[in-house]
Amino acid sequence: MPDLIAAVPGGITPAQLAKIRKLGGVAAVLPVDGGKVTINGKSANVLGVSPRAFRPWTPLATAASATIWSDLSHGQLISTGAAAKKLHLTAGHSYPVSAAVLEQLPFGKPTALSVPGADAIVNLTRSAQLGLAKNFAVLINAPQDNLASLKAQVEVIIGKGGQVVNLVAYTLNAAGSLPVEPHAPAGVPANWIDLFKASAAQYCPGLSWTVLAAIGEIESGDGANEGPSSAGAEGPMQFLPSTWAIWGTDGFGQTGTPDIWNPLDAIPSAARLLCASGGGNSATLSGAIFAYNHATWYVNEVLALAGEYAQNNS
Repeated sequence: MPDLIAAVPGGITPAQLAKIRKLGGVAAVLPVDGGKVTINGKSANVLGVSPRAFRPWTPLATAASATIWSDLSHGQLISTGAAAKKLHLTAGHSYPVSAAVLEQLPFGKPTALSVPGADAIVNLTRSAQLGLAKNFAVLINAPQDNLASLKAQVEVIIGKGGQVVNLVAYTLNAAGSLPVEPHAPAGVPANWIDLFKASAAQYCPGLSWTVLAAIGEIESGDGANEGPSSAGAEGPMQFLPSTWAIWGTDGFGQTGTPDIWNPLDAIPSAARLLCASGGGNSATLSGAIFAYNHATWYVNEVLALAGEYAQNNS
């Protein structure tokens, strides 16, 4: 999720992007195209993004929706709910979008975006067709930094013609304050969020469902990129087959051989693995995440994303 956005009308240069990336506290940056266009006769601010790259920067419910990212990948326009009402957009219909050229774009559906002021998004192919400004802005993730200080540093880098906006007004949740779901949603989970909550509650009491959600997003984009990875990891939670042979389980009353590719098996199995390493206790959660993937950066990224999911779903 972005903590700051820096925009420059003429575009962020590669040198500026490199300087921002090197600032202390910056965990990730994502340049995006953008500009003001006319949609269905009304003015709107549109970002051009790579669906795969932008997905982890969106609220959990948006990131977990396979339909949204499939629609975006196939050239459809995706807007916020407020913009859909303002622009009179209905899912499944096409509308005139005018920028450098006039295009007739199909509208997918409204969803929550993570960038205040952005009315809609298109993929990079559509962005190029419309003539949106290349690298119009950069999203900055720095969950553990002093954002006021970082904002001032970014302002120096981009110069007087640019603008930097603080997108958050909260402090990252510590592991001990991540939400724990005491009761699993009834029945077989019908969506990713319920699946994370139910898996944590049933298979690792005390584990925050936001940790499973963060791991699922980082590992595969909630099933969007299931591998096999270069290391041979497979499925939505990226298990090595050797690890799966130990921890793979049938989830939620299913029978048969546990399926590494099935989220109903993979996410409960991830909860079991985390639990065995102390994931159900906030004092040992960091060590459990490290056991899942042996890298300090990975632990920090999971906890940062889990904290942001907790804040946005409280």
